[in-house]
Amino acid sequence: MTHVEVMTPREVPLGGPRAMRVRRTLPQRHRSLIGAWCFVDHYGPDDVDETGGMVLPAHPHTGLQTASWLFDGALEHRDSVGSRATVRPGELNLMTAGRGISHTEVSTPGTTVLHGAQLWIALPDATRHCDPGFEHFAPDPVRGPGWEARVFIGSLLGASSPVTTHTPLLGAEVMIATGKTVDIDVDETFEHGVLLDVGLVEVDGTELKPSDLAHLAPGASTISITAHEEARLLLLGGEPFGEPIVMWWNFIGRTHEEIVGFREEWQAQITTDGDVVDDGRTVADGRFGVVDLDMAPIPAPVLPHVRLKLRH
Repeated sequence: MTHVEVMTPREVPLGGPRAMRVRRTLPQRHRSLIGAWCFVDHYGPDDVDETGGMVLPAHPHTGLQTASWLFDGALEHRDSVGSRATVRPGELNLMTAGRGISHTEVSTPGTTVLHGAQLWIALPDATRHCDPGFEHFAPDPVRGPGWEARVFIGSLLGASSPVTTHTPLLGAEVMIATGKTVDIDVDETFEHGVLLDVGLVEVDGTELKPSDLAHLAPGASTISITAHEEARLLLLGGEPFGEPIVMWWNFIGRTHEEIVGFREEWQAQITTDGDVVDDGRTVADGRFGVVDLDMAPIPAPVLPHVRLKLRH
């Protein structure tokens, strides 16, 4: 039976100390990636009247893709390549930062409960400076005895996603009825992660609680999941990434100096005379473009007084 490593979440604020709270399982001190998946946040279900929902003003990214997946509620996405889209449950919004992009995410006025996952994918060195872009995909469900799945990245259970990936990847939502066991055939060259949203499951005999993330090393051709309570989970996977990265704030690069440069470029775009602009627009176009939304952009935090370390 495959060894299963369980990573438990830590609670962090999203976007500032008074922002909504999320449960983060990746990166961890001892593990930074599962395939090219490098960041896993799980949030909700949150009462928007109490939490204020998600309000993320313009902020930058480099060297990654963001995959937004909701279970409940809706978000409005805007970015500096002109995309404006609504993130809805069961539909993937995939943003490719490439050499640089900025975007906003705000819960819609009609959203009363917000519940979902925010996932990042590291881009390999060969394509990490590609043009930024945005894709939307609503996968059709596939079903079997006691289970239902939506495959939003890669291929699984006879379904495939057409969205652009830069390394071999898998992303799927799987729902399993109480008492059912599902044996899922997977690519044995992939490592896999199982993020439990709701319910109680065993993954290859190891128990998971909601917001836990299980890691399974390459080598297994089947993952067995038993639901002791009705469960919903995300199954993530990919070939081991094989490249060290430097990840800080919203940037992925390869060296400390590169991250310093990205930060300086963002600060230069959003400040005038040292002050962050308050009209929600970057002062000048540049690497990260301009987002058309009347909220002050998020300034980059201060870099630590040590060199940023490579993550493997």
